[in-house]
Amino acid sequence: MSAKGEVKFQKVPMPKQPPEKRIRNFEEVALGYTPEQAIAEAKRCLQCPKPFCKPGCPVEIDIPAFVDAIRQQNFDKAAEILRDKNNLPAITGRVCPQEDQCEKLCVLSKTGDPIAIGALERFVADYELKRGLKIPSIAKKTGKRVAVVGSGPAGLTAAGDLAKLGHDATVFEALHVPGGVLVYGIPEFRLPKEIVRAEVNYVKSLGVKIETNMIIGRITTVDELFENGFGAVFIGTGAGSPRFMGIPGESLNGIYSANEFLVRAVLMKAYRFPEFDTPLKVGKRVGVIGGGNVAMDAARTALRLGSENVTVVYRRSETELPARLEEVKNAKEEGIEFRLLTNPVRFLGSDTGWVQEMECVRMQLGPPDESGRRRPIPIEDSNFTIEVDTAIIAVGQGPNPLIHQTTSSLQTDEEGYIIVDENFRTSKKGVWAGGDIVPGEATVIQAMGAGKRAARDIDRYLGNRT
Repeated sequence: MSAKGEVKFQKVPMPKQPPEKRIRNFEEVALGYTPEQAIAEAKRCLQCPKPFCKPGCPVEIDIPAFVDAIRQQNFDKAAEILRDKNNLPAITGRVCPQEDQCEKLCVLSKTGDPIAIGALERFVADYELKRGLKIPSIAKKTGKRVAVVGSGPAGLTAAGDLAKLGHDATVFEALHVPGGVLVYGIPEFRLPKEIVRAEVNYVKSLGVKIETNMIIGRITTVDELFENGFGAVFIGTGAGSPRFMGIPGESLNGIYSANEFLVRAVLMKAYRFPEFDTPLKVGKRVGVIGGGNVAMDAARTALRLGSENVTVVYRRSETELPARLEEVKNAKEEGIEFRLLTNPVRFLGSDTGWVQEMECVRMQLGPPDESGRRRPIPIEDSNFTIEVDTAIIAVGQGPNPLIHQTTSSLQTDEEGYIIVDENFRTSKKGVWAGGDIVPGEATVIQAMGAGKRAARDIDRYLGNRT
């Protein structure tokens, strides 16, 4: 509130790199609040007696308490409140869709801007990282061992919470650097690698062991983990199998799945281009098919790798775009073109097998489908072509089949997602799963919420064992 007791209806804007500068580098776009900006934003909070924002947080952060600590300029207390529930606040402060979670429920959103909870979370987490992380008290060791398969947001959260509860948690990561989608799927300009490393190191400091280059299902199996003395297993392997559209010409050269494109960009250190001459061919005219955050990440990465024209093609209208509003806005500021109500029907190539054009059909929206969104319907005889020399397919992804193919008694659905109950228990005794490996796409914060709830239930399970 102001000195006169009047509510300020507009939030303090987040400083950002200007578009003309940021499209030439992979440095973080959002620059974060200064202490003065964070305090000013925190003072807007009404400190509601019955806050609606708290139930909107999947990891159960006491939002009014940490915001009030910022208001009082007690940043150490704010950090302590955040870390009590969230093992990865510097990550969630950057990539959590707060506008659809806690901020959506803020009472100020009825008359103006909600409190910028995500920006405040990032400010506190960055403040804490600069000062040095404080290790919380750890419960007395139970002697129980838990295996966590996958080091993405679900796995890191489950492992960290289990360690706080006194259990010996070991994370098995298939790739050579821990972090999962946080490292390999989200570009540097949205989530810097050094931030992920710092948060992974915090989880390690809780007593969590992380073993990389460990492919569960090949080097060892879930059943063998039990034979080796683990009392419970949490599976958080995510959904890394690419999906394609199944249209003619999709096997032409120059067509990537978004998974492949983004992972290659990381492994080839594209975020340090042109310092690293990245062997990742990106043409001058790029078409990205899809409307989610992955599509925005792929489009903005292509732009930074030298593409002159990047077009996002999405079969519904802007209202139905599943990507975060902030990411869509950033993409538009950077000059990325959007072809909405448009759907590719085939790719056309050169004599040498490289993609040259994308034939599309215009769409109109009909009644809602099973997702609750209006169904896109092709308009007859509306076909047209878009010139592209690179196409990136970002229409979703599927689960890695390795775990369920090598694990007995593990129930999955027809697509291979692991079936779980409300506590994320699977059909196999002693096994839990969460994140993108279970049905329904999960954001980073939803995956973390699954890891937290599963860890709580694993603790109950191990405590009741004889």
